[in-house]
Amino acid sequence: MASSGLTKALVVLLMVIFVVGLFIGGLTVFYFANTRINNLSGEISNLESQVSDLKGFQNATYQDITILQNGTSLTGLYDSVRDSIVLIVGNIPGGTQQGSGFVYNSNGTVVVLTNYHVVHGTSDLSVTFADGHGYSAKVLGTDPYSDLAVVSVNASASEFKPLSIVSSSTLAVGDSVIAIGNPYGLVGSMTTGVVSALGRTITENTTGGFSIANIIQTSTPINPGNSGGPLLNAAGNVVGITTAIVSNSQGLGFAVPSDTILKELYALITTGSYSGHSYLGLTGEDMTYDLAQQTGSSVTYGWKIDSVVSGGPSDGKLKVGDIIIALNGQTITNGDELASYLEEHTLPGDTIAVTAVRGTTQINVSVVLGQRPPPSS
Repeated sequence: MASSGLTKALVVLLMVIFVVGLFIGGLTVFYFANTRINNLSGEISNLESQVSDLKGFQNATYQDITILQNGTSLTGLYDSVRDSIVLIVGNIPGGTQQGSGFVYNSNGTVVVLTNYHVVHGTSDLSVTFADGHGYSAKVLGTDPYSDLAVVSVNASASEFKPLSIVSSSTLAVGDSVIAIGNPYGLVGSMTTGVVSALGRTITENTTGGFSIANIIQTSTPINPGNSGGPLLNAAGNVVGITTAIVSNSQGLGFAVPSDTILKELYALITTGSYSGHSYLGLTGEDMTYDLAQQTGSSVTYGWKIDSVVSGGPSDGKLKVGDIIIALNGQTITNGDELASYLEEHTLPGDTIAVTAVRGTTQINVSVVLGQRPPPSS
């Protein structure tokens, strides 16, 4: 009996120990599970906070891209230059002619720069500043071959807020540019775009058939009345003067580069003209594959001579049908490159080495460059 009682007591004790173990085990599992849940909650909270921060960062970045262009606020840029842009109006037979311009300080002489075609043939010229004050003005100097004009204004010194001009030689296709002017008389209008191409040539009615070389092509919208206004880089410095558009085109405008302005400005102010445009005395056309097929030429690039001016610089040196392929060792693929090279790298009186193809033979001749004659119109 004593043994049976002892056995029962032992069984009871083991059951108690088992139940207590289960209880303690449950508490342990609960503790660790609860701790893990708390840790997971904390991690989820941290992730939510990081996601929230990330969303805020993305929003801020989007706003910066919208507001900023090359690190410069377009709003701030406009505010800093708008008072330097002017409206130019002149009388012409049967009405008025208007365009844009901007103030510049040339070694202490404060002037307004604009296009030649804005002031050509006008009388009673006036300049109106952004504050609405208008003054009489007169033309100091012009160059139709670069479509440039310098105007003096009879205004108080407080009206003049000059812009800075920087070299256009650093411009590259794709660079952001801004135009500010007075299209259709809408004073102080700003448009933006990019440099689409460099080294273009254009012709205008005032150039007598001669080209205006080394022109900037831009996608910045330019409309009648913009002519003469500044083309600015993203820092608000002048890199050109807007000059022309192609009728019925979209995003196709042109500007005279600032390097041309800086090269001519002193002469325009002091002498009233610029005489540094060199002259080959030739007319021609771009060489193409189709033209090569028509003429039996093996050359598909360069500039084919169509006429040689009698008594001109190239008379006796080059002939009709010759294809110019290089100047001073610089490859010439078309007329744009030929005109831009002459404009940028030569002056009248310089001797230039011309490489051309005549029939099946390559020739090299030296030509002493002349000076362009005055335009016929």
